[in-house]
Amino acid sequence: MSTPISHPTSVTHEVTNQAPPLTGHDAADDAVLIEGVRREGAAWHLDDLHRFGRVVGSEEARTWAEQANRHEPELRTHDRYGNRVDEVDFHPAYHSLMDATVGAGAAGTAWADERPGAHVARAATFMVATMMEQGHMCPVSMTYAVVPALRRAPELAKMYEPLLTSKVYDPGLRTPTGKRGLLAGMGMTEKQGGTDVRANTTAAAEQADGTWRLRGHKWFTSAPMNDLFLVLAQAPGGLSCFLVPRVLPDGSRNTFRIQRLKDKLGNRSNASSEPEFDDTVAWIVGEEGKGVRTIIDMVTMTRLDCVLGSAGHIRESLAQAAHHTRHRSVFGAKLIDQPLMRNVLADLGLESEAATTLGLRLAGAADRAQRGDTQERAFLRLATAVSKYWVCKRQPAFVAETLECLGGNGYDEASGMPRLYREAPLNGIWEGSGNVNALDMLRALAREPESLEAFRTEIEAAAGADRRLDAAWRELRGELVLTEDAPLRARRVIERAALVLQGSLLVRHAPAAVADTFCASRLAGDQGFAFGTLPPGTDFAALVERLPA
Repeated sequence: MSTPISHPTSVTHEVTNQAPPLTGHDAADDAVLIEGVRREGAAWHLDDLHRFGRVVGSEEARTWAEQANRHEPELRTHDRYGNRVDEVDFHPAYHSLMDATVGAGAAGTAWADERPGAHVARAATFMVATMMEQGHMCPVSMTYAVVPALRRAPELAKMYEPLLTSKVYDPGLRTPTGKRGLLAGMGMTEKQGGTDVRANTTAAAEQADGTWRLRGHKWFTSAPMNDLFLVLAQAPGGLSCFLVPRVLPDGSRNTFRIQRLKDKLGNRSNASSEPEFDDTVAWIVGEEGKGVRTIIDMVTMTRLDCVLGSAGHIRESLAQAAHHTRHRSVFGAKLIDQPLMRNVLADLGLESEAATTLGLRLAGAADRAQRGDTQERAFLRLATAVSKYWVCKRQPAFVAETLECLGGNGYDEASGMPRLYREAPLNGIWEGSGNVNALDMLRALAREPESLEAFRTEIEAAAGADRRLDAAWRELRGELVLTEDAPLRARRVIERAALVLQGSLLVRHAPAAVADTFCASRLAGDQGFAFGTLPPGTDFAALVERLPA
């Protein structure tokens, strides 16, 4: 009888050729991000940004993200005695995420900061926080966005704005003015209308004391445990905007019946709900019958955050791919040194740099517009729609490609990549799908010609620097002329507008290799349909050098 061959257990279980977790780093240590922050006027924020970046890059933050998505929010409609409470319980990890992000100033703090560049500083913080976890950014974004809309009701703004701009995360349903910090949300869409908010049926009736009472059902209201909500409802004078607090000034609960939480593709850490209003107390914000005009201030800022969030999400998935390929070997060489993988990574890096640069340019415009710059306000009107469409549209394909860089490891939940992939389509839908933003571009062109003039000025700041950019702009100018078939062509036009705008920014601000490759591939068409199809002769070394460390 032969004797079995014995091997130490460690031989069969030795783990080699695997990348370590990407933790213990500064998530804000990114040349493209830092250059953009400096360029847009917020260099004074860099120390704080790096401090927050180290929190985001920590093992603890990675654990928070995993736990907040594994242990999803739970709805409690009643307490143990049968009283209606309509509360949502979150895992402690979710509260840790919120505490870190609100404390870093990513919510409403910029509105209380008089320094030039305050909104750029906040935008950079928002992007870095998105790299930590995406779901908790929804209430953060809405809290930032509510302030300009609420200012249409000066008395309400005087009462609540100091708490909306606080850096203190103070969860729980209590009298708003007794808290150290507030969070805000909004309720626009209803099941019969969706994007067509003018089809809303929620009704508002004015009371003798100056308040209003709402009755209706909203279809998609995220973060129902926030303190305040801007809500659209039909008043006698037409669709109007109202402020609805969860807790009334006297400490009693307002009627905010949560029918259910949405079972979403991604964004699992964030609770999205269907609330029902029944004699719900509200205060009007802005003029009666001007609800869309009032709440559009909030929508505009959340659309900006969709661009910033997608750019941050793109950067995080790129960082994961770059990290893996630097550590994984195949056929005798590191993956990152294999020619075809270098093409993929270079192409992804190019896309990420364009998204980050564009997002920070919008943040700079928002900052200067708040300080009275009418040119920047006009630019922002058109550029936000263009950028929201394109950057958010690129996100799902981008994240899919980065996941593929990890191969089977990326398909495993433990890598974190599946969560990034499930999250990727959200910003393309949130605050207006692709078609909504394409048509919004047409409205801006038709109603606000000054926005096109500001857009032209921005692009022509790079005139003569690259012949491919100049040619693309000449062609786009013809496409921007409104004709009968403009709605049919809108997606083609808005895509081209985004690429030309990104090209202009990169030609002016990025290294020559980045600008040259972008213009060759995105504007002159020297590229395939998938990532990793850049042409021979591309300066791959320079592009790969720009990848996150």
